[in-house]
Amino acid sequence: MAISLQKGQKVSLTKDNVGLNKILVGLGWDEAKRSKGLFSFKPQQSVDCDASVILLTNGKLAAPKEDIVFFGNLRHKSGAIQHMGDNLTGAGDGDDEQIAIDLASVPSQYDRIVVVVNIYQAVSRHQHFGMIENAFCRIVDGRNNQELCRYNLTENYSGMTSMIFGEVYRHNGEWKFNAIGQGTTDPGLGELIKMYL
Repeated sequence: MAISLQKGQKVSLTKDNVGLNKILVGLGWDEAKRSKGLFSFKPQQSVDCDASVILLTNGKLAAPKEDIVFFGNLRHKSGAIQHMGDNLTGAGDGDDEQIAIDLASVPSQYDRIVVVVNIYQAVSRHQHFGMIENAFCRIVDGRNNQELCRYNLTENYSGMTSMIFGEVYRHNGEWKFNAIGQGTTDPGLGELIKMYL
């Protein structure tokens, strides 16, 4: 049975799942219902959320051009991480974007894989995470598609344009997941990564 995580909670992925090598990070969200006011003449653009992962060495992003997997770089140079493609609207049930990670193939210098989501062109489109609901991050066992853990965002993130959902990290020979849920006002991925440089 999947573990439901709260913000700040950590869980081991490999301790009770012997032989777990491949995981799928699934991220989902829905656009909140908008009120149709009398004076809303122009149609609003849908909120386009983009999931990415940032690979850290000793807690830092050592190679910004190589160690970020996102819609513009779908596969890490090691082959251990694969972004499954960009969803432009968040419509529909289930995961909106997925990132496959082969834990056994992640090169040993990487100790953390940070899972982030930012809203595409958030500033120019006047969009923020307060316009998103039912956002979640889940970790799935790649062997049998069983959900291992899920973290549902429950706070109000109005005004936030980027989100650090969580991180998959190594600790004492185990792979763990940390539910972070930290919103930021970074307008895009290029600004968000600066905190890791």
